[in-house]
Amino acid sequence: MASRRLVLQTLSMAALLPHPAWANRAELEQAILAFTQGQVPRVGQVRLDVAPLIENGNAVPVTLSTTQPARALALFNELNPQREVLQARLPPGPTGARLATRIRLATSQQLVALAQTQDGRWWSHRVDVIVTLAACIEGG
Repeated sequence: MASRRLVLQTLSMAALLPHPAWANRAELEQAILAFTQGQVPRVGQVRLDVAPLIENGNAVPVTLSTTQPARALALFNELNPQREVLQARLPPGPTGARLATRIRLATSQQLVALAQTQDGRWWSHRVDVIVTLAACIEGG
C-alpha cells in the first residue's frame, strides 16, 4: 500500500506536468487577432495590474491603464471558457484611460490587456498568473 507521503508527492508532480490546454495558446492568439481585425498588437503603451499569485480565482482584481489617449481597452485570458473577459470602447479624450474591475479565473493562466490608441494601433501587456484556488469549475 502506498504511503500518504508518496501519494501526495505523486499528485504534486502531476500538477506540474504540462496540461494540454496550457500548451495551446493558439486559441488565445486567434481571439486577439479576431478582436484587433488582424493587427498584431505591439508590446507597450498599456499596463495590466494583477497580482502574479492569486489565492482565490473567484474575484481577482485587475486594472488596465494607458497613459496615451485610447479608443478601446480589452482583456483576454488563456484558459477560461470565454477568451474575451471585457471590452470597453472609450470616447475621445486628451489623457490616458484606466479601467478597474474583478474577474474570475478558472486556473493559472496568461492574461492579455489590449489598448487601441487614437492612431488606431493596438498595444498589449501580458501577465502570467498562478491561481491556487480555481474558480469557474463546471459540473457538480
